Amino acid sequence: MRGLKILVVDDEARLRKLVKDFLVREDYEVLEAADGQEGLDLFYEHPDVALVILDVMMPKKDGFEVLKEIRQTSRLPVIMLTAKSEEEDELNGFSLGVDEYISKPFSPKVLVARVNAVLRRSGENVSEDKNISIAGIEMSIDAHEVKIDGKRIELSVKEFELLEYFVRNKGMALSREKILNSVWDYDYFGDARTIDTHVKKLRSKMGDKGSMIKTIWGMGYKFEVDEEA
Repeated sequence: MRGLKILVVDDEARLRKLVKDFLVREDYEVLEAADGQEGLDLFYEHPDVALVILDVMMPKKDGFEVLKEIRQTSRLPVIMLTAKSEEEDELNGFSLGVDEYISKPFSPKVLVARVNAVLRRSGENVSEDKNISIAGIEMSIDAHEVKIDGKRIELSVKEFELLEYFVRNKGMALSREKILNSVWDYDYFGDARTIDTHVKKLRSKMGDKGSMIKTIWGMGYKFEVDEEA
């Protein structure tokens, strides 16, 4: 995993240097961009970039614009940095396919841990089935595609991973902490809005099949199938 190329896009030079110094210590190669447009230019110039660390508030193009353009051609992991803690901003990023959201100020060591976790998830070569079919839900893991009763539905990266986790753990009571540590792959210190928001959106996109995701009040969720199709 070490030696991978990471693109850091932030208009604060001191923050870029701090992040770069910590990542270089972990043997990552780091590219820097001072605004959104420069970030996109480097993204296109370096197709081997493994992950993007992206600030929200930047000149020329903000982080959401950059993320939206990246997602038109790539599913590579993106971690967004923001000085805001507004739920609306987080939801906007998640809806566009961001993998992680970190609020400033943050610990560089925590950022590096998140980088390691996201890259580990994206690079895992698991031996699990690459195609899942259960109760009218069809998932192609490699193609990152979901069909329900033959109709394709569009899911964000995190929604897809959450559905896969539920399906692979069918019938098991899953606490919010376990879901966060398995799907987000880091210890989560905060309230449960992140996972609850994702579950709500996932249920909505799944239509009638969304009822398979049962709420266990005071604990978490369980994926249940009454009759497998």
